[in-house]
Amino acid sequence: MPWWPTSAAGSCRMTPAPPDDDGTVSWRLLQAEATRLLGAREENAPGAHPEVEARWIVEEASGFEGADYALGLDRPATVRGVAAFDRLLARRLGGEPLQYVLGRWGFRSLDLMVDRRVLIPRPETEQVVEVALAELDRLAERRGDTPLVVVDLGTGSGAIGLSIAAERSRATVWATDVSGDALAVAGANLTGLGRAATRVRLAEGSWFDALPAAMVGTVDLIISNPPYVAPSDPLPPEVADWEPMGALIPGPTGLEALLALVAGAPAWLRRPGVLVVELAPHQAEEIAGAARRAGFDDTRVEPDLAGLDRAVVARMDR
Repeated sequence: MPWWPTSAAGSCRMTPAPPDDDGTVSWRLLQAEATRLLGAREENAPGAHPEVEARWIVEEASGFEGADYALGLDRPATVRGVAAFDRLLARRLGGEPLQYVLGRWGFRSLDLMVDRRVLIPRPETEQVVEVALAELDRLAERRGDTPLVVVDLGTGSGAIGLSIAAERSRATVWATDVSGDALAVAGANLTGLGRAATRVRLAEGSWFDALPAAMVGTVDLIISNPPYVAPSDPLPPEVADWEPMGALIPGPTGLEALLALVAGAPAWLRRPGVLVVELAPHQAEEIAGAARRAGFDDTRVEPDLAGLDRAVVARMDR
């Protein structure tokens, strides 16, 4: 029988979940109790969705998904399923981000493995990929049948680079990261990519240092979601306490990685070529200006779905 903390703070006093009439515990009862506990923990948190989180936890513990989920809610939970449910719920109640608790998260068309070695993929980055794909399609029209070379610098989980490979069959993708731990996660996600995985290369190193020198002047599109948080920027506890700081903070100003990418990209791009970088809204104009000074012919700022400046697109046509 599962056991429950008597408060969201994680008291040592435990009480059993209420059983069904036949003495078993259904997944529906477990979901209701998880919703209650998560709601108590997050009642003052903006954007909290305890019902949704409870469902994800039950799906992961029970193995029921899609149409099977509704049909399985009234089935008795297995001993193994309850044990998994208890572990997952305890981790979430302890403040661990849901994405790490589940060990996977959706990004565009992909279901990615994620853990504390990499940043959690976010919807804002999905929109940055959408912007990059539009630029890649523009280049494809000008290239004819020539294959396209894309570089994803600071790939982390591989979310950006693997999405581009999955969604554009003409693209060969180099995905790099300075962190060997992050590349191990990207490598695990690469194994689940199917045939598109044959067009992806992983490389370890700091920014452009990870690429072979022979690639200078041959890259069609460079894309990156680099660290862009300054040490003084406020971060929610779920980010500050759990996600890798090296993937968030590049230096004292938060601009260090962005400026390095803008300065280095022109040498690696063929003409025409494009650089797309994700950033914080207050950094957009400064980075767009740096791109113009670096020799890019055309720069623009693209918003995310919330209307906030989220990416700088810098084109180099000559």
